[in-house]
Amino acid sequence: MGNDSIRVEVAYALPHEQVILPLELPAGSTLMQAIEQSGILKRFPDIDLSRQKVGIFGKLKKPDQVLRDGDRVEIYRPLIADPKEVRKQRAAQGKRMKKGGGDLESAQ
Repeated sequence: MGNDSIRVEVAYALPHEQVILPLELPAGSTLMQAIEQSGILKRFPDIDLSRQKVGIFGKLKKPDQVLRDGDRVEIYRPLIADPKEVRKQRAAQGKRMKKGGGDLESAQ
């Protein structure tokens, strides 16, 4: 591998499957070029890049982001539940459970 190419990975995860595809691309390639070259859009035709976000190592990036050697391009699925709402629900359940206190005699 010379200075004119970089190695990257394209990652996509479903609830039951995770795919990481290694690629070698010309230096100066963009995030979108990596996705297109990886073939992942053919493998998962349900990916809709007009709606799904993309990033590098967990940080949102634009499709025209130039990649560096070693980057992991990630395609994110839409969230099923709002994380803030889930935290609120968990906190409310935890408060209710603590108020009950339980049976002290059986705990000793």
